[in-house]
Amino acid sequence: MRIAIFGAGGIGGYLGGRLSQAGEEVVFIARGAHLEAIRDHGLRVDSIKGDFIATPALATDNPSKAGIVDAVILGVKAWQVLDAAHEMSPMIGPNTFVVPMQNGVDAPGQLASVLGDKAAVVGMGGIMSYIVGPGHIRHAGAEPFVTFGESDDSTSQRTQNLLQAFLNADVRANIPANVYAALWGKLAYMAASSGIGAITRVSSDQWRGVTESWAMAQEVVREVLAVAAGQGITMPDDSYASTIARFEAAAPGGTSSMQRDVMEGRRSELEVQTGAIVRLGEEAGVPTPVNTFIYHSLLPQEMKAQGKFGPTDSE
Repeated sequence: MRIAIFGAGGIGGYLGGRLSQAGEEVVFIARGAHLEAIRDHGLRVDSIKGDFIATPALATDNPSKAGIVDAVILGVKAWQVLDAAHEMSPMIGPNTFVVPMQNGVDAPGQLASVLGDKAAVVGMGGIMSYIVGPGHIRHAGAEPFVTFGESDDSTSQRTQNLLQAFLNADVRANIPANVYAALWGKLAYMAASSGIGAITRVSSDQWRGVTESWAMAQEVVREVLAVAAGQGITMPDDSYASTIARFEAAAPGGTSSMQRDVMEGRRSELEVQTGAIVRLGEEAGVPTPVNTFIYHSLLPQEMKAQGKFGPTDSE
């Protein structure tokens, strides 16, 4: 397959590197020093599954130079999805499809609004990886996974082809029977992990050790599942229990990317995680008091990170 990686950061770089190593024709869409390093030396990936250097078929900052591709793996931040959708349009042919890897549940609809329903599938991924420096990705922990599928849960040859490409590249991947249920299931976990983590600013095992904080996290999960039902998503009967079990099995010291962004004063995914739960809950008439509290508590920090406040005397 001819596969474009739009956003060659932690998840995009890792997946693109593995696909390239497995013989797929991979195009990296990247920028700046990261792009130049990939062009000059390939993409270095340090991984708990084995280090390697991937040499893509093309690395460019201009999607027009890439031409039409079979699939696009979208690895940008959640707030960059709409801009990315417009930028990637020169790569989109009549049978091209885009697989979003973002947290939250908004990306598939955003892609469809720009590129059309046929081009947008539902997707998500998980990996603990990050850019160490230009042209250098580190996969630091956890087995990476990719979950995706057609928005109507139909079987298609194009998604089967990409599934096989991932499996050939030793990437754990699956096409679930209900892809939106899988997407909301991930949000239930991430909203609790990110929200409680950002509020408490300690690792998940530490806040789980505080009865009141753990109770708040469990209520976050219940609210997300209630909003999913209000939005017409049929969730598995064990969704709550399996989410709680995932927390209980988590290794100590874990923090979410949103939590780390908040703690370091960067723009975060507050709007597409907790904010989306509040917004979609209001839309469906489902109350979300704990998520609303978290959202409003973190909103000033998010506004500051986005430069929406003027400078203060201390700055």
